[in-house]
Amino acid sequence: MITPVHKHFILRAEVKDPPQQTDQLLIKNWVLRLIKDIGMQVMAGPEVRYVTKEGNEGLTAVAIIETSHIALHVWDKADPPLAQLDVYTCGPFKPGIVLKYIQEFHPTKIQWKYLDRETDLQTVDIGIWTEGSPWPDNSSLRGDNDTD
Repeated sequence: MITPVHKHFILRAEVKDPPQQTDQLLIKNWVLRLIKDIGMQVMAGPEVRYVTKEGNEGLTAVAIIETSHIALHVWDKADPPLAQLDVYTCGPFKPGIVLKYIQEFHPTKIQWKYLDRETDLQTVDIGIWTEGSPWPDNSSLRGDNDTD
């Protein structure tokens, strides 16, 4: 029996090229590729909708994976445009893959927290990257400390 590992990766990115209202299919496929590349399985979704409420305009995508969920929220009218991504899973994965996916939106700044929620809310990694800096790479982002 596989023991759940309860990992939670939270990402906030200021981006140059946020997905737009017409990009719903593109984002659905983006989420599906991400799920596959982090070794997870889709149970439902992804559902993608564009929110038109003033001050909150942007795409939202949610997928249920067999080990929990993935949610992406984009504010395309914000200055700068903002993408926030939440990956929660009871299985091991490599958060660095998630960081690479956000590159498709041409980020200028990325902040993240990686939590181990098994018995407490322990911080595994916390970081920030800004445009022009070396791309982040450490053992936590590579998933070196996770076990199957």
